[in-house]
Amino acid sequence: MQPVIALVGRPNVGKSTLFNRLTGSRDALVADYPGLTRDRLYGHCRHDGRSAVVIDTGGMGEESGGVADAMHEQARAAVAEADAVILLVDAGAGLTAGDHAIADELRRSGLPLFLAVNKADMVDRRTASAEFHALGIAGVHSIAARRGAGVERLMEAVFAALPEASTVEEGGATAPVETDVEEGDAGIRVAVLGRPNVGKSTLINRLLGEERVVVFDQPGTTRDSIAIPLERDGHRFTLIDTAGIRRRARVSEMVEKFSVVKSLDAIQRASVVMLVTDAREGITDQDAHLAGMAVEAGRALVLVMNKWDGLDASDKTRARRELDRRFVFLGFARRHFISALHGTGVGLLLDSVVRAHEAAHRTLPTPELNELLARAVAAHPPPMVRGRRIKLRYAHQGGHNPPVIVIHGNQTRHVPASYTRYLENFFREKLDLAGTPVRIEYRTSDNPFAGRPNPLTPRQRARRDRVIRHAKQRRNKKRRS
Repeated sequence: MQPVIALVGRPNVGKSTLFNRLTGSRDALVADYPGLTRDRLYGHCRHDGRSAVVIDTGGMGEESGGVADAMHEQARAAVAEADAVILLVDAGAGLTAGDHAIADELRRSGLPLFLAVNKADMVDRRTASAEFHALGIAGVHSIAARRGAGVERLMEAVFAALPEASTVEEGGATAPVETDVEEGDAGIRVAVLGRPNVGKSTLINRLLGEERVVVFDQPGTTRDSIAIPLERDGHRFTLIDTAGIRRRARVSEMVEKFSVVKSLDAIQRASVVMLVTDAREGITDQDAHLAGMAVEAGRALVLVMNKWDGLDASDKTRARRELDRRFVFLGFARRHFISALHGTGVGLLLDSVVRAHEAAHRTLPTPELNELLARAVAAHPPPMVRGRRIKLRYAHQGGHNPPVIVIHGNQTRHVPASYTRYLENFFREKLDLAGTPVRIEYRTSDNPFAGRPNPLTPRQRARRDRVIRHAKQRRNKKRRS
């Protein structure tokens, strides 16, 4: 097990900035906005041939009640997992009662405790940490997390107090570790997507069996994209809790705009998107827009209608009809009607995720594709174009996630969109590719004589034309007689 370092402090003291500095990433959302971080965010850092896990936490010590209490519990959970704690304070703001309260609580944990006086470059460095000695913490370090000043000395002291960590190949100064692991290491990446307050965080906590992310009855509780590993029934997953995405016209705060960008990036990094909707509010235009974004990205999809408990029979019938009407383009996605709060129907979600992931990454044999193409064309031939029939000759696989089927033929640029949808549905049904979109790409066969010089002389071409003309005249004369 690698040792764990928790970053703790009041809101807006620079914990996320230091987290990004230590991990060499931009995983933590950073802005001049107090209370931005609310959940625990994990990363890895290296120093002098050793490695450790770093946990970014939400602000403590000031506000209480509401979502602040949930943030404090997340920070305390991080301290309970840690082998050492770095308490960050703001040199510009000076020593506050909140700093005293946090320091008193951390001392009771009995863990090695280090004090990082951040933003020391904004004041006189010689006096930046003087007043913070009143906290009674021996290891006081003046740093500037944004520029990296003093961070090296801080981490030397922290790693000296940690239990032995796993060694890495390269030694020397602090080096970043990629927190975005490859698909094979992270298992199946599942982005939980939806509008604000539809129950995404509640669903993730239910799947994990613990209060891993902050849940509060308030839209916009989740602001960052949190990746959480999970292993279930021999399968490994990485659940990505995303911020709720509203319509662009309603997004006014810059912080929310950054949250939306990270949510959209989570779609690109995921293998499967779990789209969560609210059964009590029904399917909105924004739900359909989010589903369209997932399909455009080519991601496998699992459709979840949450808050199904408490609806009467007529409301459930109405919700199902609206689902069919608004999500007609999601006929390939498996649907689940659940209650994340009570756990009803949640146990079947990961099975659908596994099936959708397998379908999106399946290898399709070329002989089978050619046989299915011939059957599809025989059952419903493509239309005529200027008196000539479109000929689709053979097919092969061109990619995964989503499955791409490349079809070669003549005049393929004239294939109408309706016929392409027919082929997509035909291949998906016959190949049992449930849960994933299928893309069809066309390749037009080259004319082997294109660009070659005409071997006939002008006299030979004239003679050929006369022969053709006389043959047509004899044929027409014979028909008239």
